[in-house]
Amino acid sequence: MSAKRIGKPQQACATGEIMGVYRDKTLPQLPLFDTETDMTAEEVGGASAPTGKFSNYVVYVDESGDHGMQSLDENYPLFVLAFCVFHKRYYSEKVVPALQKFKFNCFGHDVVVLHEHEIRKEKGAFKFDNRQHKQAFLSELTDIIEASHFILMSCVIDKARLRARGGVADNPYHLALGFCLETLHEFLLEKNQDGALTHVVVECRGKKEDNELELAFRRICDGANTKSKPLPFDIIFADKKVNSSGLQLADLVARPVGMSVLRPHQENRAFEVLKRKFFCSGGREKLGEGFENWGLKIFPPLDSEKPR
Repeated sequence: MSAKRIGKPQQACATGEIMGVYRDKTLPQLPLFDTETDMTAEEVGGASAPTGKFSNYVVYVDESGDHGMQSLDENYPLFVLAFCVFHKRYYSEKVVPALQKFKFNCFGHDVVVLHEHEIRKEKGAFKFDNRQHKQAFLSELTDIIEASHFILMSCVIDKARLRARGGVADNPYHLALGFCLETLHEFLLEKNQDGALTHVVVECRGKKEDNELELAFRRICDGANTKSKPLPFDIIFADKKVNSSGLQLADLVARPVGMSVLRPHQENRAFEVLKRKFFCSGGREKLGEGFENWGLKIFPPLDSEKPR
């Protein structure tokens, strides 16, 4: 089975009191979430069996850092893979509209694609007026991520330690992919979804890279995993120009996860929010706890980590 593929914005402005462009014209901003009709965590996280051949969940994937092993970026010697798992109904009814409204409020349209690197470097549409403007933009975007219900699974590859162990020939992306797919399967087993097909959506990176990734994905799903059993997943390659809310959210969460490993004592508000999204050992009652080496894996493992 071959993988499926799916095919200059105005200056950004933060919503709220900081910019007031629309407020000066007495036009109301679009509310991001309607809390009166928001789906409950129980509805999103329930274990209802799927009614058709597809599962109730969809997965969006993005990475942070270079997956090559021949050279190391001293400032960021990591490769991070992030899986954002959404309940389809909640995603389509709540997450996508919230992100679109945010874009309408900030840019006047929803064509802008949110990229963490461009926002951080203030490129393209993200040329902020001042530091206060940028902080307001980031704060509201973080609020959307915090309010959204999704399950996060991530693997951080420390390339320096991997090289020291003789893993120069290893592909960090493929190593991280194996962990994340196995963790995804555990989650879907909990949700009674393992009998249906779940789609995993990734961004195209280039013909050679995509072919290698698809081959690795198929091998893992065909049984080259720690449980030696088939996994009911299919991979979808999306063009970088596709304005997918799920892919954009995955892009926004990957680097904060990496920074939490690279600089664990540095303030990282985004990661504090993400802690409560990780797949963890204690379920919804223990959100924010027990996710290390569960929903978040660091490889090679630190000496202090116990095997799962």
